[in-house]
Amino acid sequence: MSDLPMSDLYVTWDDYHGLIESLALKIHESGWQFNQIVCLAKGGLRVGDILCRLFDVPLAILATASYGGENNQTRGSITFSQDLCMTTANVGSHVLLVDDLVDSGASLERSIRWLNHRYGFYIDEIRTAVLWQKQCSAIAPDYAAQFLPDNPWIHQPFEKYERMSMAEFVKDAQGTKTPQVV
Repeated sequence: MSDLPMSDLYVTWDDYHGLIESLALKIHESGWQFNQIVCLAKGGLRVGDILCRLFDVPLAILATASYGGENNQTRGSITFSQDLCMTTANVGSHVLLVDDLVDSGASLERSIRWLNHRYGFYIDEIRTAVLWQKQCSAIAPDYAAQFLPDNPWIHQPFEKYERMSMAEFVKDAQGTKTPQVV
């Protein structure tokens, strides 16, 4: 990554869901048939959840971590969970690997290697899907809802929860009237 300051992209919940729907359409229109979604947690969880509902295929979760530091904006080495969390006996033969974004490409690339190392005897093909592909990425995903040529820092709508303590959340919640469930 360059030393130039990044621009900022602020995403609303409506924008976020619209991008997931756009991604789903691109995948559908490609005609590719897959029988498993593996999402990278945390970023790919919401994307994977909606895609597995739309395509009616099982969802597996690979927990990863690579960002930390102040405001979770410092990229470090990637850490993987011990195994996939899945409800099927085996991973599918045609896997759609999903994350929220690809910037350096390291997480996506290493996740593919991890899947092939651990489950390669089941997998015939892996394709990748993200909401945002940044220009600086070393690899291109198979499907991307949006290409970002200026490499912005993306402020996703759930980011506020990473920056607040539970005490702050409780204070905010008590000051906000929540709708009654009937």
